[in-house]
Amino acid sequence: MNTNSPFSPMTRWLTLAGTIITQFALGSVYTWSLFNQPLSEKLSAPISKVALSFGLLSLGLAIASSLAGKLQERFGVKKVTVGAGVLLAVGFFLTSKASSLPMLYLSAGVLVGLADGAGYLMTLSNCVKWFPERKGVISACAIGAYGLGSLGFKFICSYLLVHQGLEHTFMLWGCIALVMVAIGASLMKEAPRREAQPGAVSVCDFSLAESMKQPQYWMLALMFLTACMSGLYVIGVAKDIGQSMVHLPALSAANAVTVIAVANLGGRLVLGVLSDKLPRIRVISLAQIISLAGMSLLMFTSLNETTFFMAVASIAFSFGGTITVFPSLVSDFFGLNNLTKNYGVIYLGFGIGSILGSLVASLSGGFTVTFALIMVLLTVSLVLSLTIRQPGVRFVSTAPVLNS
Repeated sequence: MNTNSPFSPMTRWLTLAGTIITQFALGSVYTWSLFNQPLSEKLSAPISKVALSFGLLSLGLAIASSLAGKLQERFGVKKVTVGAGVLLAVGFFLTSKASSLPMLYLSAGVLVGLADGAGYLMTLSNCVKWFPERKGVISACAIGAYGLGSLGFKFICSYLLVHQGLEHTFMLWGCIALVMVAIGASLMKEAPRREAQPGAVSVCDFSLAESMKQPQYWMLALMFLTACMSGLYVIGVAKDIGQSMVHLPALSAANAVTVIAVANLGGRLVLGVLSDKLPRIRVISLAQIISLAGMSLLMFTSLNETTFFMAVASIAFSFGGTITVFPSLVSDFFGLNNLTKNYGVIYLGFGIGSILGSLVASLSGGFTVTFALIMVLLTVSLVLSLTIRQPGVRFVSTAPVLNS
């Protein structure tokens, strides 16, 4: 930590606590599947069309994440976080009043997605900057809280749906999320800009424009897109894979949701911690190998219930670990000071990946072509992760700077 920082040592721990609270609230959007059926009945619309709102939410999340750095520069982390909480509550309130699919897409898709994305990546990056010596563990804590938010709010929202009804559930959900985000924001402080110490070997701080001129930037972007495409696609259709390819009864196939949740959280914690002990790019290579193993089970074996659950668990573990390690990996390559911007553009791969797999599947008419494309991309990504080299290591001179 910068010894010239005006903040007390407790500041960064309070920022971590605030980030965890905020991430938990923002992660609540991943309970969305609970609402597809009730909204379908309310709007008299097919579930497939209602579910499109979550695809729009994911896309909005990725877009807002890529713009969060600009907002942070202008308004600061506290104000943007509170603004995200307010917009989230407004989105849920309007969703409770939605009487048509276009209104649902605007409220639950666009507004909630933009709000979630504005808070997610910015608070995560700000927190990681406070802990340069343990970036992997801090990412695991923050992103793990985001994942746990979906689990915690599953129980909250399920209870509210039964006892309060659909409309009041959205209103109360928005209020709870807003209060949590506001509390989290009150604990956060803007991370100080870190200056290289004389005599130290340091990573250059690349601006976004400078980063995008480096081939390594686009190599990392392809790896991230591939991880998101494989993880989000398989997670989204796991139950359907179980029923159509393994011929499991609906109840057994639905157990894949629990397996995925546990494996996803496990990947975040295990690979996040491991990334502070090994070179992070090697941890990404390990995640890619695990994902390839899972995809190979789906593609080349005669699936039964056990191998099916092993396959989806491997892919979910890899996906969870990859999105946890990647913020720190990007900072290793392009510096900490511009992390929110540099990771923000790469994070667009989350939104693209969330729709690309489904798009390929709908055009090809099944799982097989999509699985094959994912395997090819994973293989290419593995080669890239094994050959990529860090672009910006420099030696900081100890010589004094003379003023003219």
